[in-house]
Amino acid sequence: MSPMNRRDLVKTGGTMFVLGAASGTALFSAAANAQEGVKLGLLHSLSGTIAIAEAALVDAEKMAIDEINAAGGVMGRKIEVVVEDGASENSVFAEKARKLLERDKVAAIVGCYTSASRKAVLPALSRAKGLLFYPTYYEGQEQDKHVVYTSQEATQSVVAAVEWLAREKGKTFFLVGSDYIYPRTCNKIAKPTIAKLGGKVLGEEYAPLGHTEFSSIINKIKAAKPDCIYSTVVGGSNVAFYKQLRAAGLDGTKQTLLSTVVSENEIEGIGKDNAVGYYACMGYFQSVKNPANEKFVKAFKAKYGQDRVIGDPMEVAYNSVYLWKLAVEKAKSFDPEKVLAASAGVELDAPEGKVRVHATNQHVWKKVRIGKALPNGQFDIVWESANQVEPNPFPTL
Repeated sequence: MSPMNRRDLVKTGGTMFVLGAASGTALFSAAANAQEGVKLGLLHSLSGTIAIAEAALVDAEKMAIDEINAAGGVMGRKIEVVVEDGASENSVFAEKARKLLERDKVAAIVGCYTSASRKAVLPALSRAKGLLFYPTYYEGQEQDKHVVYTSQEATQSVVAAVEWLAREKGKTFFLVGSDYIYPRTCNKIAKPTIAKLGGKVLGEEYAPLGHTEFSSIINKIKAAKPDCIYSTVVGGSNVAFYKQLRAAGLDGTKQTLLSTVVSENEIEGIGKDNAVGYYACMGYFQSVKNPANEKFVKAFKAKYGQDRVIGDPMEVAYNSVYLWKLAVEKAKSFDPEKVLAASAGVELDAPEGKVRVHATNQHVWKKVRIGKALPNGQFDIVWESANQVEPNPFPTL
């Protein structure tokens, strides 16, 4: 996002958007201090390799904000949104987090996607005593006092996925992922889970973020002949990976593949034909059947277009804004420390079903689901947990 010579305020659908500011520009004190407004930062990759998965989260967050503002705001104050582009670069995420917290004085940030981007903003959160609502499934192994983790951690996806695969599809596995924190940690959880189930890992390979040449890895998969591929390849790399798997004769009719990072939103970029028959493990699919989700999907399509699809991180991003609102109202304060304390036990009737912030570990109880990709880009839900699954960010491996 290029600097602007002045601060622009744009009012759209009841939401005040604060877009950009030149370095050294004085804070717009009226917006910062007026009782009628409170600032919320949205920090996501709107450009770069991760944008295929992350950019749409902003749309879901803005919809939640518009709904809240239309209903009177948070404690009587309308939300003013400050949007920043992390540009798929961890250093940019760190820079933009500092801007949001120190210059814009946002009450909280909803944002980040990769674990690396989340970790990049932690120093800024610590320095400013800020608060981040992190809406993306991740590997666990963290409980920072400045973060509420609103999506599933690894035991709520990896363990369920591996158990289902071993039970339904076979017990030999090939693990493939992008080379950063999330895939490597997920595989550290997957491997002992596979062993406990009497299974075997036949291969484990990683590709750099943004990588588009998977022929070498695919040749290793073909040689190993696993029952199941467990994939944690992320972002734009999935376009190449899924296309090349299909070209190599390993499409969804011939090879079981399950990803914990490919939702309906990514399939739009991958191509429906390239994804059909493969599986995903998520907390939410657009095809979830309940009145709250039907209302949510209808409202989203009415706002952004009938062709738009909704993936798990988008729904969790939407939830995150509401969870922040509920915690603020419970705390009767916008102070981040008080909001974090008040978030414990907060429950939301979300489109995916009830989600509840854990009493002590800042993660959420939620259902877990497995879906099979259909030719229309949606998922047929083939399994879901009977109840909400307790988050366990520090499992014994």
